[in-house]
Amino acid sequence: MAKIGIDLGTTNTVVFLPKKGIVVNEPSVVAISVLDNKLLAVGSLAKEMIGRAPDSIIVCRPLVDGAIADYRITGAMIRYFIKKASGFMSFVKPEVLISVPAGITSTEKRAVIESTLNAGAKAVYLVKEPVLAAIGAKIPINSPTGNMILNIGGGTTELAVISLGGIVSWDSVRIGGNKLDQAIVDYIKKKHGLAIGERTAEQIKISIGSAIKQPEEEKINIKGRDLATGYPRTIEIGSNEITEALSEQLREIVQIVKNVLEVTPPELCADIMDRGITISGGGALLKNIATLITRITGVPANIADDPLFCVARGTGIVLENLEVYKKNVVAKR
Repeated sequence: MAKIGIDLGTTNTVVFLPKKGIVVNEPSVVAISVLDNKLLAVGSLAKEMIGRAPDSIIVCRPLVDGAIADYRITGAMIRYFIKKASGFMSFVKPEVLISVPAGITSTEKRAVIESTLNAGAKAVYLVKEPVLAAIGAKIPINSPTGNMILNIGGGTTELAVISLGGIVSWDSVRIGGNKLDQAIVDYIKKKHGLAIGERTAEQIKISIGSAIKQPEEEKINIKGRDLATGYPRTIEIGSNEITEALSEQLREIVQIVKNVLEVTPPELCADIMDRGITISGGGALLKNIATLITRITGVPANIADDPLFCVARGTGIVLENLEVYKKNVVAKR
């Protein structure tokens, strides 16, 4: 029986096949022709077109803040990823397990299920993202101890306390990698009078971004358009400026840790102090993010192994052990 796990993210979609591992990791971006509404490109090819497409092509992300903004386009994107992942098994209808945000509404659940069934799935299972992230990060979620997982994705950051296989308390904030990139764009515009694109901002974040200021600054040259003259200009920017640009967004992420700890039963809080917070998702790759969280909350924080793929690995583990995790799974035939 063909089984496919999909980490459907705002920024990237990762597809996991049991026994094969990660087979697709591409941006959740779709390019559509305006004239005939045809799908031109999905994934990496479509991302190349961001900021470069003529008026006749719309390049969009069908998921906004972890929720489906456009059903039809999301369905087409899921179909593309399923087809790409199954390759030779295209004649077998796969069972598909998809990650969804912890705060998903029943309407949004239905939308994900219908988009996936229309994309050719035989059965669809939904599991909340923090649970999958915890399973993928090798946290024993079925044990009677409190485990806290912070999953910083592209569109949303979710934090959950998991014990006995279920979510005890959680919170989420619509801040993720995309908002951090936007904060860099805004900062450079305001402070240096230079317009840069989101892809440049993402490169700056990856190469010199840090959650806390560093005594030894890293510097990088960036190109953009001078807002005063309209001509291209190159400036040098340091990592501490980027820390400053990101500070407000990071403060909001740290705030949800505080919010969740306040409503978590004391017994579980004691466990979390012992075991710490596990950070997963692409945002875990921001330098010194764990140090920042530990410094402000007093709770030890550590980065999961290979944080980018925790949710995808979690989908694979749940697919292979559906019986064990069945109370976490919303199934739809």
